[in-house]
Amino acid sequence: MIHPDTELRFVNEEIGYGVVAKKLIPAGTIIWVHDALDREFMLDEIEAMAPALRSVVENYTYRNSKGNYVLCWDHGRYVNHSFKANCCATPYDFELAIRDIEPGEELTDDYGYLNIIEPFWPTDEGTERKCVYPDDLLRYHSIWDKQIGLVLDRVPGLAQPLRPFMTDELWDRITRIVEGTESMKSILENFYPANVLG
Repeated sequence: MIHPDTELRFVNEEIGYGVVAKKLIPAGTIIWVHDALDREFMLDEIEAMAPALRSVVENYTYRNSKGNYVLCWDHGRYVNHSFKANCCATPYDFELAIRDIEPGEELTDDYGYLNIIEPFWPTDEGTERKCVYPDDLLRYHSIWDKQIGLVLDRVPGLAQPLRPFMTDELWDRITRIVEGTESMKSILENFYPANVLG
């Protein structure tokens, strides 16, 4: 489920639609949680689909660490890529705002941590990286871990509208990490090895 203070808007002809903040979303806010309405597909299910359905799944899903394709049921599936992303996935089935997201600003992810199948070249943003590769998690996980670590301690002190969609066990784990009694897992745990090895 995507944060309630967002909406789907047309961005431009090249990008199409994107998810935009309606209000200020502070760094450390949980902006998306994997919930029971999100649909997970195995590869053989996708291969058995009609081409039109397969196209939808291929365009609007990400791959998890098991290699399954996850389709968000709400407009979370429209979050676009950016090498200067303001959100970041975690190894705990939720995403965080890694900096303040201003009203009217588009929420973005770095697709490098989504286990893409084929490289793609997005719009040039003037960054050193120009292409997203299937093995980007192997290359950049330490950068993303640092971004998560810099804001994770803010989670318990902020209003978190998505808290009801998280288990108490997960919330307790976040609390232990913030308190320093449990180590934070690396985003590298999201990597699907067969994506690049097989």
